[in-house]
Amino acid sequence: MIAKYSNQINKHYLFSVAPMMDCTDRHFRVLMRQISKKALLYTEMVVAQALQHSNRLDRLLGFDEIEHPIALQLGGDDPKLLAEAARIGEDWGYDEINLNIGCPSPRVVSGNFGASLMGNPEQVAQCIEAMTDATNIPITVKHRLGIDNLDSDELLINFIDLVHQAGAKRFAVHARKAWLNGLNPKENRNIPPLEYERVEKLKEIRPNLIIELNGGIRNLEDCLKALIKLDGAMVGRAAYEHPLRWSKVDELVYNQAPKVIKASSIINQLIPYAEKHQIKNGRLWDIGRHLLNLVQEVPGARGWRRDLSLKAQSSSADPKVLEEAAQQLKKAGL
Repeated sequence: MIAKYSNQINKHYLFSVAPMMDCTDRHFRVLMRQISKKALLYTEMVVAQALQHSNRLDRLLGFDEIEHPIALQLGGDDPKLLAEAARIGEDWGYDEINLNIGCPSPRVVSGNFGASLMGNPEQVAQCIEAMTDATNIPITVKHRLGIDNLDSDELLINFIDLVHQAGAKRFAVHARKAWLNGLNPKENRNIPPLEYERVEKLKEIRPNLIIELNGGIRNLEDCLKALIKLDGAMVGRAAYEHPLRWSKVDELVYNQAPKVIKASSIINQLIPYAEKHQIKNGRLWDIGRHLLNLVQEVPGARGWRRDLSLKAQSSSADPKVLEEAAQQLKKAGL
């Protein structure tokens, strides 16, 4: 049996769902909020320069009030643009702003931001200072242990110190280095080995800093183990691919009352949200595609997912599709 996490002194976010492109959009975040009321949720990365176009703000920044607490993740390397983007994010109601210093995609690297900024801590510090000066909400960073051959503990500590002095309030450390030359983004999520001991050492050397672990956390046992030595656990693909695996996060991490969370009830709770989305000319599939992973490893799961996919992708699909899908699951006790 998993023991509850009991550090009541820790007041920041103990559990978060990592920003993931094509995954953590506003619809998936609403889904995850049915599973955890306490987790910090992140947007997909938004490039700071994109926010200079005011006609795109709702598409890039819009979110439902139920999503709080929510962090906006920004990408970029221009202090002025990032400061303005952070100010806009604060005006839109985000609880904090996070700077992406970990994405290894060629598009991001060619723009000289994301993980490539690990090689230029002074530039990162300038960005964080500008963002901090422009806002009244926390500015945080998500980063790797290093890049290519720039991955010593000395360089990592120097990076952390400079960025903290510039105003960063929390460090989400993906416990892998990134190879910008030779590996694609998917390979960079798996091939570089996890080095949890280096993140734990970082916390030991800088105990006053808030440092959370990202990378390779697959279940609640992993999460609770991380919280023994570190200040938070950030879960990525395992949250998107197995959302109900985290149904006891609020109970075991935040000491909330136990609650049974079923796939059918989650879908039913999303129906009013889906109705509002369609009133704004949204497609049901925008929401439906995120529901497929709610049902796994039970008899009939594949057929249920296939049926929901076919119906929800129809141009004429409406929330009745979700009602029927939820009813099927309820009859099966799910």
